Parts: sequence; C-alpha cells; structure tokens
Amino acid sequence: MTLLDRPRPADRVRQVAVVVGTAVAIVGAFLGSGAAGGTPIQNAADGAFGPDATLLAPAVPAFSIWSVIYLGLIAYAVRQALPRQASRAVHRSIGWWVLGSALLNAAWILVVQAGSLPLSLVVIAVLLAVLVTILARLRSRRRSGWIDALVIDGTMGLYLGWVLIATVADATAVLVRAGFTGAGIDPGVWGVLVLCVAGVIAVALAVWDRGRLAPAIATAWGCFWIGIARATGTLASTPVAVTAFVVAGAILVAALAVRLTSRRRA
Repeated sequence: MTLLDRPRPADRVRQVAVVVGTAVAIVGAFLGSGAAGGTPIQNAADGAFGPDATLLAPAVPAFSIWSVIYLGLIAYAVRQALPRQASRAVHRSIGWWVLGSALLNAAWILVVQAGSLPLSLVVIAVLLAVLVTILARLRSRRRSGWIDALVIDGTMGLYLGWVLIATVADATAVLVRAGFTGAGIDPGVWGVLVLCVAGVIAVALAVWDRGRLAPAIATAWGCFWIGIARATGTLASTPVAVTAFVVAGAILVAALAVRLTSRRRA
C-alpha cells in the first residue's frame, strides 16, 4: 500500500458513521414501517398509500423489495467498513451519500407516520436526487469485480429504480388528498400519462447509464404491481393496468437492448 493509498482519519470517521448511521436508519425504518407492530405504511396517513388509495398505488407485495434494498445497504455498510476498503475512491465518493439516503428513507417513514403528506413528497424528492447523484458518481467509475457489482451497483440501482416509482405514488397521493380531480381529464387518462412519463424517464436512465439493469428491474417491478393493483383491487382500471404492464416490459426490454448494444461497442 502506497502513502497515497493509506487511510486518512476522515476515512475512518466515514466508515464508522456509515455503519452506525445505516444501522440506526434501518432499525428506525423497520420499526416505523409497522413491520414489528404498529401502523403499517399503507395504513398510515389515513390510508393515503394503501393499494387502492390512488390509481398509481402498487399492490402490497411490491414493498417486499425493501427487504432486498435493506440487505444491500447492510452489506454495503459492512463492506466499506473493512480495513482494506477504507481508502478506496468509490467509498470516498459515495459513502456519505449512501448514509444520507438511508437517513432520508427513515425520515420519510417518520413523516408519513406523522401524517404529513406534503412534507413526505419533499423528503422523497430529495432522496431521489441523492440516489441520482450516487448513480452519477458510480457511472464515472469502472466496476471492480462481482462483489462491487452486487453490493454497490445492484443495491443502489434497485434503490433508485424503486424510489422513482415511490415518488410517483407519493405525488399522486398528495394530489388526491389535496382534492385534485383531474382538471376535467378522466383520472384513468392521468394514470396512463403519468405511467408513460415514468417509463420514459426509466428508459432515459437506462440509456444514460449504458443499460444498468438494477434500476430498470426495480422500476419495472413497481409498475408491474401497480398493474396488479388496478387489475385486481377495488379501484380497478383496465387502461391503467394494461399501461403499467406494458411500461414494465418496455423498461426491461430497453435496458437489455442498451446493455447489449453497449457491450458490442466495447
């Protein structure tokens, strides 16, 4: 290890902060979500995020993706805390941002449990911006082995892709609770339009990031469960359900196509 590669005091501080902060955030999120008792998120804020609260609310099984994301965040916190990882440029670049994302997620849950929908939208918008920043920083660096691909790229990609859909659902819940009725346009049409916009954003993200699969998988997952909710729930809408399924498939196909094209050019 050269002098330039030796850990700095700031690296040790970051390692400890990421471990402690991530642990606190995940425990807080776990308890706040109602997983250990209390009010589940879908029932908080008078059911604003329930599967049949709005046309763009996903079915409850969609939220199981959080288990994977939380495991990934734990794995990242542990990996970056290893002695030989302290001075790696990738952790210096994203470590504090990853910690910030975990804390923002916990804050979102607390805000929702407190019933403040407008503030929840602000928090999740900031979280989305933080995750985009992380992805941008990862994009500028070469991947280093399958462990990084799984723990860093995979976790952050799933996180971003899911939060994109969660932001759409949150914004819709805020508008519905505020009394927005569509400005003369049928709610089903709004649902279709918003899903198409979300799909375009997801495809653009895949193109920009050369076909990274994790964000596409998570966004498609969210769209799929929106489709299930609209096809089987009490707030049924065939146009929204069909659009959600089509958008989910289009996102995956686009990401795979971009990935294959990028590999051939390389």
